[in-house]
This record gives sequence, structure tokens and C-alpha cells, in this order.
Amino acid sequence: MLSPDFLWGGATAANQYEGAYREGGRGLSVNDVHRGCHCGQTRQIDGQIQPGAYYPSHEAVDFYHHYKEDIALFAEMGFKCFRMSISWSRIFLQGDEETPNEAGLKFYDEVFAELHRYNMEPVVTLSHYEMPLALVQKYGAWRDRRLVEFFARYCETVFRRYKGVVRYWLTFNEINALMLSSRPWLQAGLVYGEDENAAQSMLNAAHHQLLASARAVRLGHEIDPANRIGCMLLYPLRYGATCAPRDQLEAYQQMRQTYYFGDVHCRGRYTGACQAVWQQFGAEPSRQPGDEEILAQGTVDFIGFSYYCSNIVGAGVDETGGNILAGGRNPYLESSEWGWQIDPTGLRLALNYLYDRYQKPLFIVENGLGARDTVDQDGRVQDDYRIDYLARHIRAMMDAVEKDHVELMGYTPWGCIDLVSASTGEMSKRYGLIYVNKDDDGNGDLSRSRKKSFYWYKKVIETNGAIVKE
Repeated sequence: MLSPDFLWGGATAANQYEGAYREGGRGLSVNDVHRGCHCGQTRQIDGQIQPGAYYPSHEAVDFYHHYKEDIALFAEMGFKCFRMSISWSRIFLQGDEETPNEAGLKFYDEVFAELHRYNMEPVVTLSHYEMPLALVQKYGAWRDRRLVEFFARYCETVFRRYKGVVRYWLTFNEINALMLSSRPWLQAGLVYGEDENAAQSMLNAAHHQLLASARAVRLGHEIDPANRIGCMLLYPLRYGATCAPRDQLEAYQQMRQTYYFGDVHCRGRYTGACQAVWQQFGAEPSRQPGDEEILAQGTVDFIGFSYYCSNIVGAGVDETGGNILAGGRNPYLESSEWGWQIDPTGLRLALNYLYDRYQKPLFIVENGLGARDTVDQDGRVQDDYRIDYLARHIRAMMDAVEKDHVELMGYTPWGCIDLVSASTGEMSKRYGLIYVNKDDDGNGDLSRSRKKSFYWYKKVIETNGAIVKE
């Protein structure tokens, strides 16, 4: 059975949820120049805000002004925790200042107080696909080692401000997306130049983020030993397309790019698997004396990860969609409208693979189904498809705990309330248990309403998951 203190909740991110992009003195982030689009197309990145263009993050779904209403709805579902992120540019407008923005800090004071009013633990991501735009413009983003110090200053500020208020922290959201994605803008503020050695820049940026994460872990523990600080990995489970050894080897080699980040976070060093990745890319990160000690002293307390789907790899596979990166279509699985293959057993495998490799507590901090919801004449959303997806994944999660003896801290499905899509800026790809009245063009009154899945998930939490076994 799951522990009585299992952390049931839901997950969001400031850049897709918070809105109020200039209120309280907030500075611009990389997401604020990420233009919206439709039909799953890649979003355009602008150097500066263009008049008349639509930028979904500017309003998002306006948690900034709706946080009390939203947190009350989360409490009605029985959330034990709420995963959210702090907008770095709300605290340090340019990213490199010495003095933080008090108005930004005060906003999160109020949010955390509201969460604690309902006995809800904040689970806070320090950098979730968002960084101050000025750090890109002035320093070239995470290519520049100076960002390690800027990030440490930001972390120390929020660790001290929220000491005893926030106990669970994640450093960089889906940090391995920097290596896996062909679009590293949101993860690290990178757009590779035509004459740039992209592999070298990527490995340097990754090294700087890993150093920054290690510094954050050490700072967080020094400021408050009660803090539990984790990493956050995208887990893109890969199967070999056939039993051919070459397909199995390719699947392993692709997964090694995820373990690259897990190894450094959990083992505090670049392992042989990491060196194999360097060989694959034909480059190594630029390191300085003392870096090994920083990494060794900043290993994480737990592993947070996202899991949505799986793919297959091998010669001649039919490509389909996935979280951040595409892969081959598996004939044994059904797919969502966006081509993400639904694989609950893959979640059980992911839990086992990660726990066997690292022997650290795990936390499923993202999992969910993006779908087009229809509001019926009575104003209801009958999202049985979402209930089915979540039930099957929770059942697989519980099997990993009860049958495989995996140590699991909690489960926070992604987009517990409808958000704008990170990849396209759409609202029509909805994940939430709560419906938000807004469309792909930004129209709507932002009113909130409960979907059928809202009431179902409330029962899941009430029974500590037992209802999915019935």
C-alpha cells in the first residue's frame, strides 16, 4: 500500500499558468517572447515583443489573480501538495542584480500562506522552462559560467525567504531536455548559430546547469537541513523496435542521454556512461579546477521525473509524437490525438529502472493526458478518457510500490488545471481536472469549472489510491 503520508497533488509551471507578466515589477523571461501558434506547429521565438503578436504566457490562465480560488479548488480535491514554480524574473528582473524584487517575493509569500492554510505542501521548481531574458541578451544564456553564480544568488534568496515554509524543491525542470530536444530555448535560452559548435555549447550549458543545481542543493541544505531537494528528469522510455540486438543497443544508447544527467545529480560525478555520451557528440564540457568537488557535494535527495508516453527505436520505424522528442510508433499501444502513445506499463518500468539505478526516493511530478475537451449544454466536461488514462497509470504506479518495492514519495499529474501548452501555446490541448474558459486565441473569461475527473481524483486521494484497484 502507499504510505499514509503519500504526497497526492497536481503540477503546474509559472510560465504556463501564472500570467501577469509585467505586474509587481517582473522582468521579461525567455517564455515572454515565445509566440503562440496553432495546430501543433513550432512556436516562433522573437528577440523582443512584437506589437500585435500573441504571447500566451503574458496572461496564461492568470494564477496571479486567481490563486486563492484555484488553491481552494485544489483543497476541495484533497491535495496534499501542489507543485508550482517560481518565476526567476519575478525575483531578479534581469537575473544579475544583487538585490531581489520585494514585490515578487511577497507574491509567493501570499501563495505559500494560502497553501498552508489548507495544509498543502508546496513543491517548488526553481527553474521551469523559464529564465530572465536579459541573461540571454547580455551573457549568451547558459553558455556563460557566470550564470552559475546568478542562479546561486537567486536560490539563496528564496531558500532564506521561505525557510520553514517550503520543504520540497526541484532545481531544473526536465534538465535533460537540453540534450534531447532540438529546441533548447526554454530549457537554457539557447539558439545555436550557424557557425557554432552546437554540441560543445550544449555540453557546456548542461555542465553549468549541473554545477548550478549542485550549488543549489548544498545551499539549501546549509540554510535549512530540513529541505529536501531533488532533480527533475524527463523520462522518455525507449523500447527496441525488434528483438534485433542492434535495436536494443540503440534504445539503450538513447536512454543514456537521460542517465547522463541522473548520474551527475545522484552520483556527483561524470560516469563512464557520461563519457560515452561525450564520445557520441565528439565534444566534452569545459571544466575548471574545483568543479568535481562542487558536483560531489551537491547530490540530490530524491528524483522527480515526468512520464507521459513511450516510443520505439530502430531502423524503419514510423515516427509519432512524444514529450519534447518524437520516436517510433509502437503497434501494441494506442495514441492520443497528438501522437503520444499511452503506455501505463511503461511508467512501472520507468519507476523500476530509475530506482534500481540510483536507489533514491522517486517522485512522479508530471503525468497526464492532453485532449480536446468539450463542454456540454449543462456546462460539464465528461472526460472519461482522462480518468481512464490516469487510473491506468496510477494502478501501474501502485504496482511498482506494492509488488516491486520501489520507494515513491508522491504523484502530481500535470496540468491539474488547464494551462497553455509549452510547445505550441495552445489551450485546446488540455490536461486539467479543472476547466479554464479560454481558447487558443486568448479569448475567454478565465472562469473555472470542475470536470468529471475532478470528482474522480478527489475519491482517489480520499482512498489513498484504493479506488483504482476496484
